[in-house]
Amino acid sequence: MEYDLITILGPTASGKTALAAALAYEMHSEVISGDSRQVYRRMDLGTGKDLDDYVVGGTEVPYHLIDIAEPGTKYNVFEFQRDFLDVYSRLRERGIVPILCGGTGLYLESVLRGYRLMPVPENAALREALSEKTLEELTGILKGYKQLHNTTDVDTKKRAIRAIEIEEYYARHPLEGRDFPNIRALVVGIDVDRDTRRARITERLKQRLDAGMLDEIRRLLGEGIPADDLIYYGLEYKYLTQYVLGEYGYDEMFRKLETAIHQFAKRQMTWFRGMERRGITIHWLDAALPLGEKVEQVRRLCGGFSGANPCGE
Repeated sequence: MEYDLITILGPTASGKTALAAALAYEMHSEVISGDSRQVYRRMDLGTGKDLDDYVVGGTEVPYHLIDIAEPGTKYNVFEFQRDFLDVYSRLRERGIVPILCGGTGLYLESVLRGYRLMPVPENAALREALSEKTLEELTGILKGYKQLHNTTDVDTKKRAIRAIEIEEYYARHPLEGRDFPNIRALVVGIDVDRDTRRARITERLKQRLDAGMLDEIRRLLGEGIPADDLIYYGLEYKYLTQYVLGEYGYDEMFRKLETAIHQFAKRQMTWFRGMERRGITIHWLDAALPLGEKVEQVRRLCGGFSGANPCGE
């Protein structure tokens, strides 16, 4: 079999980054991140960058699309697809089969299924018209455009207004054709049983808090980044910012954040199963396997690889 890309996906705390880095080391390849929040500089602990995982055998495995945007900006799937194609093309020109690794299903699927996307500008008039509406009202408006498969778009008013803005733009502007390469991808998923996943998430959250995740939030706020912008990023940034602002006590914050991350991981798996229904074959590996065995299983799926030209190239 011949592949242009190997994709490693899985829910948060599944160990996908360690596997991607180990594969890249074995293949003399490089990793392209498919995570919607790891693009932001100085947002390290809260996004779980785990940069130590990229050091394998004393060598730092090259990675891309991490630390490419400033906090407070709104990176999106169109920008990801554009940036992915830029890195992917350069790596393929060098004879490298890249490894795409991440847990943001929409980003991964936009590449694997070749979504044709276009940028959506801000609509100041629409935003003004929606500004006084409640989150419940905004959710109802968004449902008029599309079926809501999860609650991500209506987590906050700002997210809901942006989602409506995008749908309104697409409704008025026919999607333009956009060239996208035909990528032959091997897709590998890390399958973690529910109890193990929950235990890993809780332990990882405690470790990141002990490592100074709250200090990271305070530094970002100290830079002048509005609290609403950090809350927009959700999960750790939402709940820790609200704690810093005095909206929650520490224990309440921890419980709410822990529950939110568990729910997020469940939504990730729901998206991945949906990808399978939409025609993407995912080869699932047991997360409990030793790292070396996971690498070997990918090697077999790929048909064997060595050097800079893996997967039968």
